[in-house]
Amino acid sequence: MWTKLNLSVFLVTLMLAGYASAASGPGYHVITTYKVGGEGGWDYLLADPDMHRLYISRGTHVIVIDSDTGKTVGDIADTPGVHGIALAPEFGRGFTSNGREGTVSIFDIKTLATSNKVKVGGENPDAIIYDPASKRVFTFNGRSHDSTAIDAATGKVLGMIKLDGKPEFAASDGKGEIFVNIEDKSELTAIDPNKLEIKATWPLSPCTEPSGLSIDREHRRLFAGCDNKMMAVVDADSGKVLATPAIGEGVDATRYDPGTGLAFASCGEGVLTVIKEESPDRFTVVENVPTQRGARTMALDTKTHKVYTVTAQFGPPPAPTAENPHPYRSIVPDTFVVLVLSK
Repeated sequence: MWTKLNLSVFLVTLMLAGYASAASGPGYHVITTYKVGGEGGWDYLLADPDMHRLYISRGTHVIVIDSDTGKTVGDIADTPGVHGIALAPEFGRGFTSNGREGTVSIFDIKTLATSNKVKVGGENPDAIIYDPASKRVFTFNGRSHDSTAIDAATGKVLGMIKLDGKPEFAASDGKGEIFVNIEDKSELTAIDPNKLEIKATWPLSPCTEPSGLSIDREHRRLFAGCDNKMMAVVDADSGKVLATPAIGEGVDATRYDPGTGLAFASCGEGVLTVIKEESPDRFTVVENVPTQRGARTMALDTKTHKVYTVTAQFGPPPAPTAENPHPYRSIVPDTFVVLVLSK
């Protein structure tokens, strides 16, 4: 039987345990907000730790800001339907995937001037990454369900890879293997970037509709953000799902920080879920950090360990039509912001 003293001790113990758990988290929070403004939507972000820049896709152009101050340092124009950005620093080149045009823009990393455009051959190039092992850029073409390989040095299209379904985010292990989420099949595909061949395709169950993907290259662990409010942690060699820690709703991007052993999931409900890699087979949610509704994509600076996410204020959706029965909510002009999170 509980005595009043025993009950009091029990409750205090619970309270202290909860405090200790909260105190043990890394303490990420929004440290500043950059007011960028402008109109239209957005998609991928990319941080360049070496040049202290943040690339932000904005529908028809890419805004480049100083990641330390929030000041605009340049703009990459004429990128119709731009989704993602990839950098190949050893060649001094950057690349954007222009979804509506079916092209990749190639630009100078220092000047941000576009040198030329390349037709990818697929429809709606979405995710784009640079693979340092093969020295190739890969676009993942959402509508045609394939991937295009481009020589980073010459800009020449080298070939295409047919995929099993709609590709989403991709990640490179830096040693000769690329991984991509197949959203509509809830699968993960491993690709040989030199042979331009699929090596394996693995089911991600119980994960559904995976979007964001990132990698711990040292321990060969992949982090897939799933539509059903979980992160699938996957063995990059076997495809086995090792853990499914809970995350917020509406995830788009995930990132992994090798310097801290933390994985992040940015979720549209307005939360950044932080997961600690306790060991290669143990993963614990240590924080759910409030951000702002709509902040569902992000970038990570692996040198400063800062996380960047973006959003805006939203108005009512336009009236449904036969072509668009479930329209997105409208974006209030000039409310677009970058949220900077740090410890």
